[in-house]
Amino acid sequence: SLIRKPLKELTGELDPEQFWQIHRGTLVNSRAISHALREDDRLQLVLRGHEERLEVSRSYTHLFRAM
Repeated sequence: SLIRKPLKELTGELDPEQFWQIHRGTLVNSRAISHALREDDRLQLVLRGHEERLEVSRSYTHLFRAM
């Protein structure tokens, strides 16, 4: 969903255990993640019910070490 609110403000209102920032302008609900893929040294996420892959910034790859 698109929300017209600064990301910094939005992240402060959401549960950090459930909503993860994966890129400078992208937040995902961790419960919606189907799986993570590594392709060409880049980490990508696939969300349940969506074919589009979301790229994870190198700054946020630490969130997916356990996956």
